[in-house]
Amino acid sequence: MTAQPDALPPAPADVSLGIGKLIVPSLIGGLVALTLGVYGRLHHATGVVVNIAGFTSAGYVKSWLATVATVFAIVQVSSALVMYGKIPRVTAPSWIGRLHQWSGRIAFLLAVPVAVNCLYGLGFQTYSTRVLIHSLLGCAFFGAFAVKMLILPKRGLPGWTLPLAGAVVFTVLIGLWFTSAFWFFSTFGLHR
Repeated sequence: MTAQPDALPPAPADVSLGIGKLIVPSLIGGLVALTLGVYGRLHHATGVVVNIAGFTSAGYVKSWLATVATVFAIVQVSSALVMYGKIPRVTAPSWIGRLHQWSGRIAFLLAVPVAVNCLYGLGFQTYSTRVLIHSLLGCAFFGAFAVKMLILPKRGLPGWTLPLAGAVVFTVLIGLWFTSAFWFFSTFGLHR
């Protein structure tokens, strides 16, 4: 069978429909980030934060929780690379999907008390460049996380969408870790 000269080529998949599905999740994520920032700025910081027995200060609690969350986030990114065949000569084992899901859940669950301590006890601070960047990244992390979770079940999105959302969440978390736990351990020492 030969192509007819006046026949139109097949229409490409409508990418705009897939990208359009990102609008509402992106708006919700932006609203989450903005709400946290406004709350943190307007809320009168109590200075009271939860402390865990065995730690010498709340700073160490937050720094260690953030560090363990970051380690689990690294596991999640690594497992995603294996799942999607991005690491040469590595075949994805059957359990890699579960590892990916649980490492993400654990990372998030460890990040929540850190955020509560920061927002409730300290608020959105701007007294130094590092602290301002940390405050902005903290709000951005939960906004980006909301976007990622909202697009996760959506079908018909461009293939780059979920990896990009995951990369943004991971990158912001790494920025948070460097502006908090890394700084804290560098300043006060690596102990508990």
